[in-house]
Amino acid sequence: MVYTCGLRLREALHLQVGDIDSDRMRIHVHRGKGAKDRQVPLPEATLNVLRDYWKTHRNPDWIFPRLGHGHNEGHTAKNPMTRSAVQGALGRILKQLKFTKRVSIHTLRHSYATHLLEAGVNIRRIQQYLGHSSLNTTMVYLHLTTQGHKHAYDIINSMMKGDDDDDN
Repeated sequence: MVYTCGLRLREALHLQVGDIDSDRMRIHVHRGKGAKDRQVPLPEATLNVLRDYWKTHRNPDWIFPRLGHGHNEGHTAKNPMTRSAVQGALGRILKQLKFTKRVSIHTLRHSYATHLLEAGVNIRRIQQYLGHSSLNTTMVYLHLTTQGHKHAYDIINSMMKGDDDDDN
């Protein structure tokens, strides 16, 4: 959810079943940073994974309920999963993969923004999806991608190509 929807960890953890709009393929993020609400696109593959995961606990409220020490309290949990549970899981996965680069949950959100930029998504749209009130905050992600520079160069080069190379 953090990567495929560009969510902050807290936003993902506090998602509730009613926040998923599978008809419009959107997620309603309530009370994001600055207490702002927003709508984010929900990829079909993510919806399918969420449905499969929900079947493991069937909590009527939370998408990611606190599972308890025996991992069997998900269906009755009154609170979402904890940050430390998610961070611990990521740490175990990275160790298992023998991945040595420093990665945090927030790295996934940065990757989402960077990959959207590289794919040509308008930066204003990315700003909306990330819930940034200032474009300057979103612009931080621009320095992370070199593909955007290559794409811009290719467009400029194509536009400026004349029919007669002698006139250039």
